[in-house]
Amino acid sequence: MRIISHSCSNTEILCALGCADYLVGVDDHSDFPEKVIQQLPKVGPDLGVDPDKVNSLKPDLIIASDTVPGHDRVIAKLKKTGIPMLVTAPRSLEDIASDMIKIASALGIPKRGERLAAEFLEQLALNTVSHPITRPKVLIEWWPKPVIVPGRQSWASQLIHLAGGTNPLADDNCQSREVSSEEACSINPDIIVISWCGVPTKNYRPQIVTRRPDWQSINAVKHNRVIPVSEAFLGRPGPRLIDGLRILKRICQTMAE
Repeated sequence: MRIISHSCSNTEILCALGCADYLVGVDDHSDFPEKVIQQLPKVGPDLGVDPDKVNSLKPDLIIASDTVPGHDRVIAKLKKTGIPMLVTAPRSLEDIASDMIKIASALGIPKRGERLAAEFLEQLALNTVSHPITRPKVLIEWWPKPVIVPGRQSWASQLIHLAGGTNPLADDNCQSREVSSEEACSINPDIIVISWCGVPTKNYRPQIVTRRPDWQSINAVKHNRVIPVSEAFLGRPGPRLIDGLRILKRICQTMAE
């Protein structure tokens, strides 16, 4: 089977299923596993996939993702190619496990998907902080200007909770949204995790947060708890969220020390 993956997360799920050799093209942001990805044609960024490039690779299936604003427009363009498509749109950690099974089933290897999903859920449980002494308020920043953070309908909110923290926007019925400086000060997070989507980790700059004039009263800024974590471990709904959970757990534990 010839497959094109439209997102980093689905690329990583395919490789975790042992189906890297099915890939004939990936989006520009897919970068893991590096040895696999560096050999594959790129079809454009996830928000600007080129249907002509996709067609030229003659795939049997496109595995697309609808997780951020704008993905729906890309999916609509890809549908016009007439190529069969599977679309994942996870909001929760349980959805991600289900997507692993869904993708594997589409490839005719359902048992592999079941094993990968079971392992994913097991690792989440094994790395959960059951009874934290305190739950620090952890604000994950997906984008710096405007400041975009996750709400209740994001797996990131669950990860924060499992790690022993709390998402200040956990009651907001949204995937993510903008927060103003005034609201950020009102929330007053204990920890700010910068995990800017689509930005190389080497370009993460905590000082962009710590130097915001209106954020100086925030505990995380005052106590220098603005911590960069690659979006590869928090922003991609795939197997490496386990690594993200472990990182968040260590970050939350520093508050208890």
